[in-house]
Amino acid sequence: MQVAQVDFKSHTASKDFADSLINTGFAVIKNHPIDYSLVKEVFSEWASFFASDYKMNYLYNNDTQDGLFPISVSETAVGYDIKDIKEFYHYYPWGQYPKELTDKTKELQLQMTNVAATLLKWAEDNLPSSIRDKLTEPLSSMIKDSEQILMRILHYPPLKGDEAHGAIRANAHTDINLLTVLVAASESGLEVQNKNGNWIEVPVDPGMLSINISDMLQEATDGFYKSTVHRVVNPTDENRLKSRYSIPLFLHARPDVVLSSRYTAGSFLQERLKQIGTKK
Repeated sequence: MQVAQVDFKSHTASKDFADSLINTGFAVIKNHPIDYSLVKEVFSEWASFFASDYKMNYLYNNDTQDGLFPISVSETAVGYDIKDIKEFYHYYPWGQYPKELTDKTKELQLQMTNVAATLLKWAEDNLPSSIRDKLTEPLSSMIKDSEQILMRILHYPPLKGDEAHGAIRANAHTDINLLTVLVAASESGLEVQNKNGNWIEVPVDPGMLSINISDMLQEATDGFYKSTVHRVVNPTDENRLKSRYSIPLFLHARPDVVLSSRYTAGSFLQERLKQIGTKK
């Protein structure tokens, strides 16, 4: 399986993107409008944040899920008993934001949200009518006025050799939301599982975006777009001694959106947050 590289500015971009999602669950976007120099600046600011003592002033709120999730309370992927080797910060425009940082993260969040909205519309435009007609509302309207669109800033610390047996940076999982937009990480390690169960490395060329289908989109489209399993593996070379930084944007529907006869977006999210252990 090859993960397609889709030119955001191509006249066939919408179809190319949807075809890649259908065939692989992933797409890699090039020539997009997100400012890569801004991405690098944001990575640098958050590297300083995660290395600081003041980060503990921004511990997460269990009810609202914004703020810092330290390694001690990091996620446990569904079906696993061992926590991932990572810490992360949840930034919502309404949530807590470190006063020590500039507004560059806020600007990047806006740019990523705009691109994500375009990509969701492309996914909608390429649905067969039999699926589109069953939607409770258009995919593109599911995110209108959503306050759940989440930017996660991830730090995978250097490996010390004393990690729990079998622990990796992010165990195999699917995402909760509609679409996930990921700016190229500082290091490699992201892999996607193909239909034969084999793991394929996702390119992390500077300036590219990685996009994956998430569980809410699968639920809303009755499996037409299938959420894809992915993971972040531990490096085995000298990169094991380096931190890895990553910034995904999780495009979430409003809580009241009816995804299916089984779930609203709100009930789906709350169920999964409890499963992965970030909400008590």
